[in-house]
Amino acid sequence: MTPPVLVTGAAGFIGSHVVRRLLDRGETIVGIDNLNDYYDPALKEARLATLSGRDGFEFLRLDVADRAGMEGLFATHRFPKVVHLAAQAGVRYSLENPHAYVSSNVVGFQNMLEGCRHHGCEHLVYASSSSVYGANTSLPFSEHDHVDHPLSVYAASKKANELFAHSYSNLFSLPTTGLRFFTVYGPWGRPDMALFLFTRRILAGEPIEVYNHGRHTRDFTYIDDIVEGVIRTLDRVPQGDPAWDGATPDPATSRSPWRIYNIGNGTPVELLRYIEVIEQCVGRKAKLEMLPARREDLPDTAANCDDLERDVAYRPSTPVETGVARFVEWYREFYGV
Repeated sequence: MTPPVLVTGAAGFIGSHVVRRLLDRGETIVGIDNLNDYYDPALKEARLATLSGRDGFEFLRLDVADRAGMEGLFATHRFPKVVHLAAQAGVRYSLENPHAYVSSNVVGFQNMLEGCRHHGCEHLVYASSSSVYGANTSLPFSEHDHVDHPLSVYAASKKANELFAHSYSNLFSLPTTGLRFFTVYGPWGRPDMALFLFTRRILAGEPIEVYNHGRHTRDFTYIDDIVEGVIRTLDRVPQGDPAWDGATPDPATSRSPWRIYNIGNGTPVELLRYIEVIEQCVGRKAKLEMLPARREDLPDTAANCDDLERDVAYRPSTPVETGVARFVEWYREFYGV
């Protein structure tokens, strides 16, 4: 039997989609998730229900911050490949409960690295975030930019993941690939994200909070495009770059088997335009509560995906008009609206 791939955060938005794609291509999967109540656990259970009964899928309720539990998991299965998507998500919540981000995103990631190190993992792919670009204003964001000024605890935890991964790639020749996701949206999405919140409130006739008066732009990236990028990079084990020069260090590559990629649509959309698309798909006008910008928010985001296209022959391309329509269709069906 083919050894299983480990997918953490398997009940999450991105994780459940990744599990489905890997199963579709015949992989054996062990998925773990702690099913916490950061948002409605019933949605997480519903995602898992779409996967239960699939041949080759085993689910375990386990927290990545549980050191003993993770050690036992890796010792039992010796995963050749790991897709690490479990994390405490959300920029706003990191202002209220920063300890949750250190526990899940830093301690949990350390447990993941140790499991991979000691049990023969051939490739660790993990979720980073466009949030790491922080105070950078040069657009589009490139992996070759330095990212040393995070604007939130969440962003700092993701930057820490990239640094920890590099140290393990250097010390133990563990191949690691970090993926900076840009504003992911689509069916089965997270209730704390703009598309879900706006759709729910517009349908309920409630006002929506629009920060920065809706003038900032985001590189909204459809879930299927994210998953395709995950799968393709999982299949490409990074090699060290012998030409890497410490005198002029490239932040995206290394002499060690370590790599960073952006996965974004590459076509930024102003928030007010995004709201217009939601209105068109929902069939109702939104009541807008205009608010000032928040210190933890990046003013604008846009992904340079040239490296992704060069190395794995893929570039996300789903327009927001298509992706939002698919989300609203799913939302109406799932909630019976």
